[in-house]
Amino acid sequence: MLNDSPKKSSMTRFILVRHGETIWNHEGRYQGQIDTPLSPVGLKQGKLVAEALKNVPMDAVYASPLSRSYDTAVMCANFHGLEVAKDDRLLEINHGKWEGLYAAEIEALYPDLLKRWRTTVVDVQMPEGERIEDVRKRAMEAFKELAEKHQGQTVLVVAHDAVNKAVLCDILEIEQSHFWQMKQDNTCINVFEYDQEKWRLVLMNSTVHLGFLFSGIEQKGL
Repeated sequence: MLNDSPKKSSMTRFILVRHGETIWNHEGRYQGQIDTPLSPVGLKQGKLVAEALKNVPMDAVYASPLSRSYDTAVMCANFHGLEVAKDDRLLEINHGKWEGLYAAEIEALYPDLLKRWRTTVVDVQMPEGERIEDVRKRAMEAFKELAEKHQGQTVLVVAHDAVNKAVLCDILEIEQSHFWQMKQDNTCINVFEYDQEKWRLVLMNSTVHLGFLFSGIEQKGL
């Protein structure tokens, strides 16, 4: 007798969201791994993205342990009765000595290094900080592990600007030198899938839940 029961899908679907705005985002300070909270605007954005995702079935939620990402994730997870698991591999890039400084201050102190960071990205390491390749390696380790763990499920991940861009470059199999050709607005929604060791991008930097198709906001503190 034939077994007519449907075969369980091996595909893992990821919903990748950037955290809501912080005061430092607005001011153009480099945050990195300093734990800055959501601003009033960021809290509103978090509620809007949570509302946008409340009817989307999801099975697990993960976030960077920094409060701006974790709190955004909690707002989303509450609609689904899920707990948020923290993963250090999703932490924002470590900006080292640049953390807490305004972009203009960094430009005055490290003009050549900042120019290289804003253009080439690859192999640029901030003083006492990380390279984008360091971020890519740790973040993709997490995503590949989650893809295997949650086969046939949908997983929400809330992370950061540099993390998201590094991951998107990797799944598209393009060099990290394309980092600056992508945009990640606060609480933007990205969707991609993993199946049979292949990635597929479905949606990138969607902000329609915030009331606009594109923001026009330029990130200064990255």
